[in-house]
Amino acid sequence: MAVTPLPESIDATLALLAKADYVADRSLATVLYLALKMGRPLFLEGEAGVGKTEIAKVLSSALGRRLIRLQCYEGLDVSSAVYEWNYGAQMIAIRMAESQGEGDRARLEHDVFSAQYLIKRPLLQSLEPDPAGPPVLLIDELDRTDEAFEAFLLEVLADFQVTIPELGTVKADQPPIVIVTSNRTREVHDALKRRCLYHWVGYPSAERELNILRAKVPGIAKKLSQQVVAFVQALRKEDLFKSPGVAETLDWAGALTELDVVALDPATVSDTLGVLLKYQDDIARLDDTKVKALLDEVKSELRAAE
Repeated sequence: MAVTPLPESIDATLALLAKADYVADRSLATVLYLALKMGRPLFLEGEAGVGKTEIAKVLSSALGRRLIRLQCYEGLDVSSAVYEWNYGAQMIAIRMAESQGEGDRARLEHDVFSAQYLIKRPLLQSLEPDPAGPPVLLIDELDRTDEAFEAFLLEVLADFQVTIPELGTVKADQPPIVIVTSNRTREVHDALKRRCLYHWVGYPSAERELNILRAKVPGIAKKLSQQVVAFVQALRKEDLFKSPGVAETLDWAGALTELDVVALDPATVSDTLGVLLKYQDDIARLDDTKVKALLDEVKSELRAAE
């Protein structure tokens, strides 16, 4: 199987992302190119819904590599992230050996702690060779885990290896492409960040968000797409608990298209705010008067720009 080569320049990286309908700015393409070229993990930080996770998915698709995702959460441990033993199968093997009169304890212990009883979790899977090339390992929302798990990750990200006491050290022949994301609900330790290249993924400019919207929702009317982006951009300037991300922009545009909306009006905006905003306090702040004022401002600015 032919392995898709990594991009050889920043422009080629931009083209690779664009091919998969990911509209990136040059700064992101630059750090991604360097991470691929240098074989370093890429640490992406930013608000939820700005496209951090999507980068790993796009890389997997564009390069034809396997995507291995480790979704982080509070209490994540080695047995869920790296490996665990199939205790049920081990017990059956032990019982069968005993019933057949096999009493060599050392041999039995060696047999039940062999690779056939090992359940490989995402981190261990990412170190295995693959005919299509090293996989893309997505460590998603690392900030949800605790510092103990971060410390364990240091060995993986520094040397691309894990140690299994019963089997020894497993090291990747070729390191995986690693994307680590964080929504910054807490600070990630410097020791882990030092092993990565870093990029902050912010909210896109109006121009780039419009390009993203038209790439992801191709059937949307031109006027509606402009109004949607301008309204979302205006919302992000308001004092909200959680500003809408690009993911919410796309969801809202999709919902409006399903409703056959061709232009925004106050009633439609108010009726569909639950697609765009996910906290009741934020929705309550945008009463009918506020929605109308924002929409009038947006339409006025769009007319002035024509």
